[in-house]
Amino acid sequence: MAKQAQRLFGAITLEGGFWRIECEAHVRSRLKRMFPQVNQRAGDVVMLSDSDENSRELLWFTERFPMKVTPLKWMRQRAAGHIESENRVIELLAHRRLLEDFELAKPPRDYQREAIMLAMLKGGLLLADDPGIGKTVTAICGMSRQQHLPALVVTLSHLTNQWRKKISEFAPGLNVHTLKSGRPYDLLPKAKCRRKQQPELFADDPTTSPKLPDVIISNYHKLHGWSDVLAGLVRFVAFDEVQELRHTDSNKYAAARHIASKADLRLGLSATPIYNMGEEFHSVIEVLLPGALGTREEFLREWCVDDQRIKDPKAFGAHLRREGIMLRRTRKDVGRELPPCQIVPHTINSDRRELEKIRSTAAELARVILASQQAFQGQKFRASQEFDALMRQATGIAKAPFVAEFVKMLMASEEKVIVYAWHREVYTILQEQLREFNPLMFTGSESAKQKEEAKQAFIHGDCRILLMSLRAGAGTDGLQSVCKVGVFAELDWSPSVHHQCITRFWRDEQDEPSMAYFLLSEDGSDPIVSEIVGVKKGQVEGVTDPDAALIESLETDPGNMKMLARAYLEKLGEPIPAESKNQSVAQESAAELV
Repeated sequence: MAKQAQRLFGAITLEGGFWRIECEAHVRSRLKRMFPQVNQRAGDVVMLSDSDENSRELLWFTERFPMKVTPLKWMRQRAAGHIESENRVIELLAHRRLLEDFELAKPPRDYQREAIMLAMLKGGLLLADDPGIGKTVTAICGMSRQQHLPALVVTLSHLTNQWRKKISEFAPGLNVHTLKSGRPYDLLPKAKCRRKQQPELFADDPTTSPKLPDVIISNYHKLHGWSDVLAGLVRFVAFDEVQELRHTDSNKYAAARHIASKADLRLGLSATPIYNMGEEFHSVIEVLLPGALGTREEFLREWCVDDQRIKDPKAFGAHLRREGIMLRRTRKDVGRELPPCQIVPHTINSDRRELEKIRSTAAELARVILASQQAFQGQKFRASQEFDALMRQATGIAKAPFVAEFVKMLMASEEKVIVYAWHREVYTILQEQLREFNPLMFTGSESAKQKEEAKQAFIHGDCRILLMSLRAGAGTDGLQSVCKVGVFAELDWSPSVHHQCITRFWRDEQDEPSMAYFLLSEDGSDPIVSEIVGVKKGQVEGVTDPDAALIESLETDPGNMKMLARAYLEKLGEPIPAESKNQSVAQESAAELV
């Protein structure tokens, strides 16, 4: 008796990097539920990107609903590749895989070796470990392998010298060159005029030709000009503070993606990789592991809500870790816990005359923010920005003289202190009133050279107070060797900004308990901001828990601004728009959900 032919429910073909699926209507309905990343409004044809993971799951789907697959062999190869990669990741992170050796002048720790091995296994990795536990050394481990040279390090302008010193400390045999210009020039030194100046770039035999640097260091702004030169030349790219690549519409992003696409190994480093929209995660991962999260459209459909925020950050984080796309460990996870850092909220006086100066303007802006008319959304957005800037600046100025007095008191027992602020007017007051301690600036206004000079004067010189911007010190290392106390003269809306500031002095090599003082006024913006970011509870939590949400907003949440506007008008005893009162509970609840 002839064998009955298997019933087929449709056909799957490979077209331009996508699986083209044509199947019966009821199967198509199941397929859309199985693959939330596909266009849920697709008609007769459903398109799904050809990734290892998608191929594996699509192959599994055809076991339930058989279809003719062309080419079937390719789908099976992709599925087998995903299974093998998944098993290797599980073995490595479960410590069932022997760690490789990486020859450095100072031996790397096991968790640093584990991270670079995962990157080598996948071809790319987002390393989001806690600040200060050695992400830089993980990258240097990769540079110790000849097959990864030449390597490229891309970082912030004020961190290029720090990277050079770290490489010299852990891999002194590597020849390092920092790009001097955004316009390409010959990376090979001229034998006659450069042999004496840079003998390390030449082989031991003086008759041999000069060679390329082993490691090239660039800031993000120079990258665009060097894109065509470095693409295909460098084999390993380490992107420090990789959140700089969250926007796809910039020249630096285009350059980074082009260079990374030609490299064998890509590593992204950041304790806070994403700040605002969840779609930014796709932008970053697309540089490090192209296609790992599918197309942008697939990613938004599967993981994001309408406003492009991650709808379930914990589930998304679990997916990233399971797939070996991201590795994220706390100090406790790697056995590098520090002496505690105590968070101290401290109430200080403020000059209410400064707040009185803005009363009329601030009250009017508050009323605009709380207005319910949808027709004025643009006006309300501008009012929110202006109100936020006005309130926080006035609050900072009103507190500044009293902050200075508090810092003077600290200086009687502390050798050196970092003071965090934001507004230029606040820096001016603090500089004047603390001039006996030779305060220097490390803010967004100084050049990379000026920042480095201020840092070195603080570590090695007579500068006893470093005035640092809340958002200007990302990645800065070395301050912990001379300082264990930070003072927040002003607040940020983002808890992770405070956490990053604290980790400038509370990090590896800090062998004493640390203190972070948050100086709070009872007037102005402080009461609301401190409540929202958890300062009043003595809690300043960064995005460090491996199971915590991944997304940290640096934008001012509209719900928070409405809370501040209502609190301000109530403090003044002025009427609040009636409809705003009725909507206040719903607005606050919505803000919490976001």
